[in-house]
Amino acid sequence: MNKIDPQSWKKEMPEFRRQTEAFYAGTLKQSEYKGFSGLYGSYAQRGGQASMLRLRMTAGRVTKEKLAFVAEMIRKYQVKRVHFTTCETIQLHDLDCNAVCEIMEAALDAGIVTMGGGGDFPRNVMCPPLTGSDPDAYFDVLPYAEEAGEYLMNFIQAEKMPRKLKVCFSDSPKNVTHATYRDLGFVARADGAFDVYSAGGLGNNPRFGVKVAEAVKPEQILYYIKAMWLTFRAYGCYENRGKARTRYMQDILGGAQQYAAAYQAKLAEVLASGEDLTLHVKPSVLKKEGDGSGISGRRVIAQKQPGLYTVLWHPIGGQPDPEQLCALSDAIAGMEAAEMHLAPDETAYIINLTGAEAEKILDVTAKGAETVFETSVACIGANVCQIGLRDSQALLKACVEAVREVGIPDGALPQIHISGCPSSCGTHQTGMIGLRGASKKTQGAMQSAFLLYVNGKEEQGKECMGRELGTIREAKIPAFFVALGKEVAASGLDFVTWKEQNPEALEKVATPYLQE
Repeated sequence: MNKIDPQSWKKEMPEFRRQTEAFYAGTLKQSEYKGFSGLYGSYAQRGGQASMLRLRMTAGRVTKEKLAFVAEMIRKYQVKRVHFTTCETIQLHDLDCNAVCEIMEAALDAGIVTMGGGGDFPRNVMCPPLTGSDPDAYFDVLPYAEEAGEYLMNFIQAEKMPRKLKVCFSDSPKNVTHATYRDLGFVARADGAFDVYSAGGLGNNPRFGVKVAEAVKPEQILYYIKAMWLTFRAYGCYENRGKARTRYMQDILGGAQQYAAAYQAKLAEVLASGEDLTLHVKPSVLKKEGDGSGISGRRVIAQKQPGLYTVLWHPIGGQPDPEQLCALSDAIAGMEAAEMHLAPDETAYIINLTGAEAEKILDVTAKGAETVFETSVACIGANVCQIGLRDSQALLKACVEAVREVGIPDGALPQIHISGCPSSCGTHQTGMIGLRGASKKTQGAMQSAFLLYVNGKEEQGKECMGRELGTIREAKIPAFFVALGKEVAASGLDFVTWKEQNPEALEKVATPYLQE
């Protein structure tokens, strides 16, 4: 496998600066700039007065060196807004022309590539944040996810695909990365192999993936990625961008069975080509030992390595305070093997800590979600995103404030998922409760609103897309969650148990708000 040296991308930087300067000078249209800048992992924000930059963190892994780079950039360029994404990347926001160009190039020296972070290219490879330390995982999939990320960079400058390609790995039936319904998912098995799912995805026309292979040896995964790329190039829709995603190939080819046959035909081509894509991976062995001090708590997880712990940190809305993120970087700098892993629900996991180190990290990360409800997921929202319809971040903030004000107890409300538009960046279709930006006609006028989804589920073997209940005016949504929280709290049960025992109760609470 050819590995691309991050430094080699520097030759692309002068052209990005030239086009970015033209955009900010007003000589390049926003639509034209968007079509160009996505290749570089950057987009202009709504209004065209600032830029965002998406830093790839392959498999969601943020080493202390990469985190130190992010902290350095925050301090140097006075970055005021950071976002942990549902694809396990870090976005820097509100950057001016000079900052976005300089950070992009400097990132290459830190081994962080932004190329292909947007546009019609392979996106950040995703991985469970606790793989390698979770006692429930079948095996550590991180080394394979990282190799996949390296390999996919070869396609950034290859023949262009119809649209983006999302590849992910799971290590247990928890399926936190949604590996069974992504463009390409490697699903770990108890026997140490992978089942492969393909042509799934959220958003418009959501589809569960098609199982295209079983019991694949981990060292063979690159052959299956190459086959996915060839299948997408051959059958992906180039004519209609709305249908230019892998999930539409199930319909294009006449169904799941026909799609699987087409994929397997391309796989046969790859295997017959003689190209050697076999991996030779040696999983690393963590030698760090605990310090003998035990620790427990709501945000602490005991790792399978004796005496080591993980601390969870969920900045509300996935938007960490930049100063707090810098303080975290400073704190782990001297901690052996400590690093941060990002999750698809915008939670950060600081792993490989001794008991004493975990105490320090708990203190540094004290500012964040305090309940399950406050760990809710929200995309960056229409205040920033060019294509966003509604401000999902503002809605989440309003809901959290309303629930806190009346003292709804922890557990009475679930983690919810909010997307500002149909793209499902907030994964609203797979949440127990999901919201998606919309409009609603009330008293003769269109008002800001969200579609309400319920009963989405990600667990492997029980996957379910959320069912659409109706549309709620945005102004009424905080009150809806307060009413729901009070109803559940009065039962003395947690939300999951309450819902299982009262299957129709959620819809009953929602009905008055849907009718307004």
